[in-house]
Amino acid sequence: MIYFVIFGMDDEDIDAPLHEVLDDKLRVRYFKGYLASVAQAIKDGVQVKGYFAWSLLDNFEWAQGYTKRFGLVYVDYKNGLARHPKSSAYWFMRFLKGVEGKSGKEE
Repeated sequence: MIYFVIFGMDDEDIDAPLHEVLDDKLRVRYFKGYLASVAQAIKDGVQVKGYFAWSLLDNFEWAQGYTKRFGLVYVDYKNGLARHPKSSAYWFMRFLKGVEGKSGKEE
């Protein structure tokens, strides 16, 4: 049995406008490529028992503190920890529902 381990794709915590931070096309491409590889592994006979995206929320990382962002949901540390789904969160939701097509925020 083989388990897939995901080390997240991180973003620098830069002072970009919120709309730019939420438009995380690179993370969407990362997930598409990674999950395509998982699908190919399944076709090749690998027993895949599960997958999870690292991480749901931007959070504290021991080595980098709050300077790296891994989450599907942006956490605004300066404004009461408000949460804002990134494009990758919307893409992942559609992926899990099996919705095909190119419509959506991440394209």
